[in-house]
Amino acid sequence: MPDYQIKIVDAFTTRRYAGNPCGVVTRAEGLTDVQMQAIARELNLSETAFVTPSPRANFRVRFFTPQREIPLAGHPTIATMHTLVEEGRIDLSGGPARVVQELNIGVLPVDIALDAERNVRIVMTQAKPEFLRRLDRNVFAQALGLSPGDMLADVPAQVVSTGTPQAMVPVKSLDVLRRLQPNYQHLADLEGLGKYFSVHVFALDAFEPANRAHSRHFLASQGFEDPVTGSASGGMAAYLWKYGLVREHHYSVEQGHIMGRPGIVEIEVDGEGEEPDEVRIAGSAVTVLRGMITV
Repeated sequence: MPDYQIKIVDAFTTRRYAGNPCGVVTRAEGLTDVQMQAIARELNLSETAFVTPSPRANFRVRFFTPQREIPLAGHPTIATMHTLVEEGRIDLSGGPARVVQELNIGVLPVDIALDAERNVRIVMTQAKPEFLRRLDRNVFAQALGLSPGDMLADVPAQVVSTGTPQAMVPVKSLDVLRRLQPNYQHLADLEGLGKYFSVHVFALDAFEPANRAHSRHFLASQGFEDPVTGSASGGMAAYLWKYGLVREHHYSVEQGHIMGRPGIVEIEVDGEGEEPDEVRIAGSAVTVLRGMITV
């Protein structure tokens, strides 16, 4: 029975046991889809990333939740690239580097550099934003244990994708976010009807005044809250731009504080019109576990 090196990496933080943990297998050659899914289920983290060679890019990267494979994921990209730098497979000795990862949705670039404190900073370009179906805000209020008056007025709840379709649900304040009492079965039923992956609830205030928003993220079909979500932060940034809530090109948002796993996601948005042309998310990571897993 072969053994595979595996790591657990906390993304969107430089402090261990904060941010969002991710499993990473950087030499996954030989693993079948069934085995990758079994490893992700065994780790039982929100995602586990598997790296193999690619004929089209520097690396082929696949992302699995404990239940299924997903096309794009933010915090696993941050965790994976951090690990590849740590293992010497991405070389920063000559300065910043750009690598290309092949995902299920296509080929996307990742820019990597050392920041002023010598942390590895990873910038992930996401897929072109898509604004999909609008959703009933009152139904989401009920599913989240809120009243309709807790929802942010004059903007919709809407499915947005920058690679993974997710429901964007704006609420009035950080206090509303604290009071959420999600009904996971109700949210899971809505996921199935709406054909999106998860629910991202956010407000335009934050624990740290330097940040432009705070969010919470629910993977209802899996029955848990995700600490810090990169893909949804990108979708949220696209949403904030489209509806004129944040029209800045560079800013930061926060997530995980209410769960005791605070993380910061840096946002970069390109565009001048009503819809952004491109969204990038950035952050750092720290390794917390190194070991072997037997298949």
